[in-house]
Amino acid sequence: MKKALIALAVLGLTGGAAVAQSSSVTLFGVIDADMKYVKTGDTKMKKLDSSGLNTSRFGVRGTEDLGGGLKAGFWLESEVAADTGVAGGGNAFWGRRATVSLSGDFGEVRLGRNKTASRLHIEDFDPYTATGLGNVLAVYSNLGSGNGTAYGRADNLVSYSLPTQGLNGFYGGVDVAAPEGTVANKHQSVRLGYKDGALHVSGAYANANSATSKYKLASVGASYDFGVAKPSFSYTEGKYNAAKQSIWTLAVVVPLGQGQVMASYTDAKANVAAEAINGVGDASLFAIGYQYNLSKRTALYTTFAQIDNNGRGRFIVAGAPAAANGQKSSGFDVGVRHSF
Repeated sequence: MKKALIALAVLGLTGGAAVAQSSSVTLFGVIDADMKYVKTGDTKMKKLDSSGLNTSRFGVRGTEDLGGGLKAGFWLESEVAADTGVAGGGNAFWGRRATVSLSGDFGEVRLGRNKTASRLHIEDFDPYTATGLGNVLAVYSNLGSGNGTAYGRADNLVSYSLPTQGLNGFYGGVDVAAPEGTVANKHQSVRLGYKDGALHVSGAYANANSATSKYKLASVGASYDFGVAKPSFSYTEGKYNAAKQSIWTLAVVVPLGQGQVMASYTDAKANVAAEAINGVGDASLFAIGYQYNLSKRTALYTTFAQIDNNGRGRFIVAGAPAAANGQKSSGFDVGVRHSF
């Protein structure tokens, strides 16, 4: 009996060692807090806020090597407000991402809640990666559809990404969200791009169901890294029934010292049908900021951004008070970001 127990113990130890060699689990996260001054119309606010440069979050992810080039993986990620400690961003606890995946020479298949392919495309050509005062999505509208998954995250998502090797710089992905009995849950998006050296071009198309129709989004973007500066351009059209919004963004990232300057200008135009929707109108967003890297994981930053609304436009910069039709919204912050 004792020999049997000893044998089982040895087997357990060697089995554990084998798993440890082929598997990994990582705890990771970002804590980002900023002191912020924001103003909408004549209403001003001073505040300590979260996620000025990168979204504050924590998560756990892991992979297991299954052999033959096949790997299994999981990823759980939750937002946390650095100023209040509220977890989940006030939403689902693992609301940023909750996926399980299989990957290999064929590419990768993911199941679960995640960013859509079209959202990833938009982030790539926004120097603020859709976060903070400079977030380009601040002037995007779902045009009354009530569904923003075309430029956000989606539940019930099945995603496929092309392999990262052997395609000579081309990449792409497609995802579909199951309706699960509710039409508004349904979503599809596709992305195809090319990235080689300094050049990056990408295009994406998505549609997100509402109860009666579909919000459709089409977008293209390009950037080129000259070393001394990396300019980028993107153009996006959103449509819902007769309402249409056209958005273009010019941006540049310039290395400077131990950091970089980021600047962008976005112009959003609404057609007559879109202008009939409360909160939607023509708008422009200007943002400029500087990130100073104290180390690979810690950075100081500052950003100024302003949105000029016209007509019924009520777009605001992150953390600003609500706007009345046509009011201007602006903000300035200074913050620190640490990743682990």
